[in-house]
Amino acid sequence: MTTRDDSVSLPPIPAKRYFTIGEVSELCQVKPHVLRYWEQEFTQLKPVKRRGNRRYYQHHEVMLIRRIRNLLYEEGFTIAGARNRLSSGNETVHDQDAAVRLSPTEFQTLRRDLTAVRDMLSKALQDAGFQSDTGVQG
Repeated sequence: MTTRDDSVSLPPIPAKRYFTIGEVSELCQVKPHVLRYWEQEFTQLKPVKRRGNRRYYQHHEVMLIRRIRNLLYEEGFTIAGARNRLSSGNETVHDQDAAVRLSPTEFQTLRRDLTAVRDMLSKALQDAGFQSDTGVQG
């Protein structure tokens, strides 16, 4: 019997907005044709399709694919059973990659960008006549 500790270790999901089918295939260790098949079987899985019908998956879809993979390959569910499990509403992601992992450089860049956005919003509110500490119009 396979337990969760015996499951294969998947690589961390990089901090980016969109992933190609090839990248998702590597991140989830599932062949691209399997991903395309799962799109037909799991209605929650809807990658954005752009020019030439190229698929672009978002982070939450990569997490969903990992959960589907776990249900099918590790926990032994059938497609129908996994579909029911996911649509029951009780399903939560318990993956170690649920939080985005950032390198120190990515973290510093994100922190800098968020600080800049906060400062711009604060200035815009002040210019509009709002007090920055209370959020009340003055």
